[in-house]
Amino acid sequence: MKVVIALASSSGQLSGVQRHAINLARCLLSRPEVTAVHLVAAPWQHSFVLDSSPSSDARLHLHSAPIGNSAFSRNLWYLCHLPTLAQRLGGDIVHLAFPVPVRRGAFHCPTVVSLHDLYPHDIPENFGFPKVLFNRLALRQCLTAVNAIACVSECTLFRLETIYPKLESAKSLVVYNSVEQPTIQLSNISPPRWGNEPFLLCVAQHRQNKNLTLALRVFERLLRTERLASQTRLIVIGIPGPETATIKQFVSSAGLKQNVIFLNGISDALLQWCYRKCLLLLAPSTIEGFGLPVAEALQAGCPVVCSDIPAFREIGEDHCQYVPLGFQEVEAFADAVCAATSRQSREPLAMPHLSAEVIAAQYMQLYSSLVSAPGAEASEQKTSYLSPREKHFRI
Repeated sequence: MKVVIALASSSGQLSGVQRHAINLARCLLSRPEVTAVHLVAAPWQHSFVLDSSPSSDARLHLHSAPIGNSAFSRNLWYLCHLPTLAQRLGGDIVHLAFPVPVRRGAFHCPTVVSLHDLYPHDIPENFGFPKVLFNRLALRQCLTAVNAIACVSECTLFRLETIYPKLESAKSLVVYNSVEQPTIQLSNISPPRWGNEPFLLCVAQHRQNKNLTLALRVFERLLRTERLASQTRLIVIGIPGPETATIKQFVSSAGLKQNVIFLNGISDALLQWCYRKCLLLLAPSTIEGFGLPVAEALQAGCPVVCSDIPAFREIGEDHCQYVPLGFQEVEAFADAVCAATSRQSREPLAMPHLSAEVIAAQYMQLYSSLVSAPGAEASEQKTSYLSPREKHFRI
């Protein structure tokens, strides 16, 4: 089976959606019946996709889509050119890493989309007006046109059924993100300049639902009341976004410039170092579709203090310290941080249901059912394979 995974987006750095696509490729390559996986990224994504992909497997091929970095150019490419490319590559399945415009019947083979969240409806502030209206239109159009919708969590499936109750439920299912703790030796990683000082960790893009201003308010309260040592840092790892200016303004006005460090585009190795060395992960999101940092932190043995929302409960079960949002939330989070930092145990948590083996089996079952369904067209075209050293194939 040949699988085409399209992940081209505006992001020039490795974010959750791109990591999902790369992990999906890694999962599929663990299956012998997969003869080729084609990752299609934007030109500005080529470097980090190549660095993060399992490049030793000759079945993996990275392609660069000739698109401009504008919403119009990307949407036009998905509508008009991806179907042609998929047929040219002989794909048996096209897997969209996130919802994009899709022409019903344009593809010669079944299509699957990963649905991470319903943010255009649940948190429109992430997009702004009137842009959010176009995002909602594209989301509905994609979900209607594809053959299957793979929701990354039960709460995402619930939101899908709530917002689009007339959508054919038979084509929607839950397949979690694959999350596995990488085998990284900390002794091989050079500690950052603040590496010898205690620090709290936030892994979040600068978007409103991530609630980073609450994390900063909690951190400021803990420093001011001397419940954290004055040299403690808050490390925020995530791509800048609509909330960046507000976040940095708070840091400046609260006098936290020496204590808060913003990072983005870091390596997986350094991210794992942060999980294993921080005092705890602080995740105060108002809404999430999955909660990847929570899963990664738990697998690394990192204590987690997070908001009490459905996605975090689903992933973290009883292994996190949950804090309700709302009344006196700053003090409640501060108390939870103090309680978590006083515990000595840092045992990594096994999460076999998120393993590559389990997720790959679920996707292969889905793909096989779609390919064998009445009316599905399996491609007979042969793919022009590239050597492992020549994976970059410009279309």
